Formats: sequence, C-alpha cells, structure tokens
Amino acid sequence: MTIKSLGIVGAGQMGNGIAHVAAQAGISVVMRDLEDRFVKKGLDTVAKNLQRGVDKGKMTAAEKDAVLSRIHGTTKIEDLAGCELVVEAAIEKLDVKLELFAALDAIVKPGAILATNTSSLPITKIAAATKRPDRVIGMHFMNPVPLMKLVEVIRGLQTSDATAAATKALAEAMGKTAVECRDFPGFVSNRVLMPLINEAIFCLHEGVADAAAIDTIMKLGMNHPMGPLTLADFIGLDTCLYILQVLHDGLGEDKYRPCPLLAKYVEAGWLGKKSGRGFYDYSEGAAGAPA
Repeated sequence: MTIKSLGIVGAGQMGNGIAHVAAQAGISVVMRDLEDRFVKKGLDTVAKNLQRGVDKGKMTAAEKDAVLSRIHGTTKIEDLAGCELVVEAAIEKLDVKLELFAALDAIVKPGAILATNTSSLPITKIAAATKRPDRVIGMHFMNPVPLMKLVEVIRGLQTSDATAAATKALAEAMGKTAVECRDFPGFVSNRVLMPLINEAIFCLHEGVADAAAIDTIMKLGMNHPMGPLTLADFIGLDTCLYILQVLHDGLGEDKYRPCPLLAKYVEAGWLGKKSGRGFYDYSEGAAGAPA
C-alpha cells in the first residue's frame, strides 16, 4: 500500500513539520486544527521554513509554491475522511487521544491507517478505542521534523504486518529512517532520553553545578549537539514531566521519578522556550541566557 494522501491532526510544531516533509515528498496533505488561527500559524511556519530553502538556493520559488499547494488547511475533522493515513499530532494526553481516535475511526474511510505521533503513550490502548485496531500504529517523528531523520514506528499488540509495512514505507518516502520498536512506556527514544534529562535536572536541583555548566559538560564531554537542560526547554518542561510520569507509572521504578524541581517549574508556568522561560531565559533581549 502506497500512501498518497495524508491527514494530520494538529498544526503545531510537530503537525506542521510533518505536513512540510510530506508535501515536499509529493504527498497530498490535509492539516486540521481546532481554530483557523492555529491552522494559519501552521501554514505560515511551513512557508517560512521553505523560504529558508529558497534563500539558500536549495529550492526554487516555484518548487516552494508547489509544496504549499499540496497542503490544505482546515478546521473540519470531516475533511480527513478521504485520507489513506491520518497521523495525530495533538496534545500528549491519553484521554484526548482516546476521544480523538474514536472520532477519527467513525469518519475516516475503512481501510485507512490511523497513526499517533505520541512520544510515550500506549499504542495498544489507543488502538482499542477504535474498531480497526489492526490499522492503528505509532509514528513518532523527532523534533524538528524537517531536520531530524528518525521516525520511531511502534506496533501495538493488534497492529498488522501490512499496517507496519505501509507506515514504514511512508516514512521512507518522506526521507526518514523508520525504526520499529514495541509498545512499552516511552518506547526506546524517551525511555533512554528522559532519565538523562531528569538526572541533569537533579544535578541542578542538588547544586552540583549551574545549568550552563551541566550543559557544557554534556556537550563537550559527551559530544551532544545541545545540553540536556537546553533540550528540555526546547521539548517543553510540561511535556518532559508528563513523559516521566508515564514512565514512572508504567514501569513502576524510582529511577523514572520526576525531579521535584521539574514539577515546580511546570507549576510556575516556566515551560521552556515556548513560555519564554525554563532553565534559560528566552524573553526579548535575553538570548537564552541562564534563568
């Protein structure tokens, strides 16, 4: 099965990134969000990112326009009905996803695949909210989608071989490397990454070093492209906390217990780059200085 039409639920950072790479690969895209302003912002982000490619001579203005013409923005979930695969990139809350997948199952044509971009939640449970559990799968893109090569493909207990094969083929058509793993809390990527980020936060919490020192040690000592605290700010501290809670609840081990400092930052509304402050200050003129 070759996917030629892709639906996306969510026009935010992940959703518009998926739309970008899919449309650039020649796939027809329907990108849906709850309000026109969210849809417009998503489309504007794709246009801005494509323009960077034009400015660098990597594509022509005509090629940019052709990519944008393949993306249809909408607020109507019914517009996803004819898509061959719909990937959900909504908020990382299980109850929201369960309700959304039940709604998509009733709307999207029989035989279509329903995928979730969840970074930690159980595919098997999400699939059980539908009448097509064999056609539900995890398709976890990395952020930022246009730059990162990996797609983590997660099979639920019910996912069929045909669904997995079609999903991997789609990821590869979008220029990604698809790597399959099983349905465990956090899968592989966040089961390994989040304890690293959490331990860096514990180092800050316990006064082992300041944020800049922790990040510099990990960048220069471990050859990481960015430090774990900077990465946490980029992901969103609320998202990090939620994933750690999923890991802690799902695996039942204290090594996944979220650092109290992380919980306090989230309570304060210091969510990282998106809120203007996290472990670093992103307000105007601060240029990401330690907060």
